[in-house]
Amino acid sequence: MRILKAIVGTLFLMLAISCQDILEVTDISDETVQILAPSDSSIVTQTNVTFSWSEVFEATAYHVQLATPNFEHATQIILDSVVVLDSTYLGTRMTKTLIDSEYEWRVKALNSDYETDFSASSFSVNTSGN
Repeated sequence: MRILKAIVGTLFLMLAISCQDILEVTDISDETVQILAPSDSSIVTQTNVTFSWSEVFEATAYHVQLATPNFEHATQIILDSVVVLDSTYLGTRMTKTLIDSEYEWRVKALNSDYETDFSASSFSVNTSGN
């Protein structure tokens, strides 16, 4: 009986250590999300604006915000959304229809325990030349 208890105890300890390794979450807080488009100071000539950013390894979601004219002097927060990466959405981009105006957008990566700082970019939509 003693040997059986020792074996069960050893197996339980091994299982507990293995579960700790499985549940460990990568710290992404020192990573940076690179904004790809719209880039800083760009002028978008279409109302359908595609926002894209680089992937952060081990991120499971991205927090995306959009304000006009900027976050410091926002007259309106147009978008405040968390994009969750799962089997139905695996990308690092989204599209939003906007009117002619000045905008600032920002994005940060998240996982269950950590998050990066926001990366931000200002741009304008001007469709008058179309």
